[in-house]
Amino acid sequence: MLFLGCIMVSCGSKKATAKKRTVQKQKTERVVVERGTNPSETLKDVEDSNNSTPMKLNTTEDYLVAFGPIAQEEMRLYGIPASIKLAQGILESSSGKGRLSVEANNHFGIKCHEWTGDRIYHDDDALQECFRKYVDAKYSFRDHSIFLTGRSRYAGLFKLKKNDYKAWAKGLKAAGYATDKKYPDKLISLIERYQLHKLDEEVLGYGYVNSESVSQTGHTVYKVVKGDTLYSISKKHNVTIKELQQMNGLNDTTLRIGQELQIKPSKNF
Repeated sequence: MLFLGCIMVSCGSKKATAKKRTVQKQKTERVVVERGTNPSETLKDVEDSNNSTPMKLNTTEDYLVAFGPIAQEEMRLYGIPASIKLAQGILESSSGKGRLSVEANNHFGIKCHEWTGDRIYHDDDALQECFRKYVDAKYSFRDHSIFLTGRSRYAGLFKLKKNDYKAWAKGLKAAGYATDKKYPDKLISLIERYQLHKLDEEVLGYGYVNSESVSQTGHTVYKVVKGDTLYSISKKHNVTIKELQQMNGLNDTTLRIGQELQIKPSKNF
């Protein structure tokens, strides 16, 4: 009897141990959700998203601090004015506070199209439309550059002067980027309110010139930026200093930042 009792106790102990091990094994199991490859993770010249830190954006000024340098770098690489990119980002993402930007890091409202990565569904022109989802907001800025440069309907934009944000704003609407008739006016308003064109000037080294701003004399308007002199402006636009002085009623060579000068159109500009 004693021998049988020992055997039963031993068996019970082994079952308890096995049961305990089974429970512990269950705790280590996890459900693995298979995800599609995300093109944003392999976009060239963008840092690894694992090194990024989520930013809290409370104001439009916060947005500009966070993404201004990124927009300028994209301008250097792809030729899209930083002012235009930031104005679109502000408008499309509500300065980084809209649902698509918060939940999907999508700052430009770019829809799925041929996208093979993660996605989010959101009511836009129609109910529950498919939008691209990025692992980090900087990928959204890069994909916006690739989106515009890679589609033939936007090719006309890149024939415009990079310092003419008004022409770019109107060109985006004409190419079908947005359905809102006031889209160009909204972009221009944001650019001028927050002086985003100054970011373009820092990249280009010269200021804004509106190609549509032509006076009856056939002159265009040049806006003086930091570092400009009458000599540098004359060389840039293939006119003489004396001609600049005569066209603008200048008695000396003194200039101020923001001053608008009448300039003869030059084929080299």
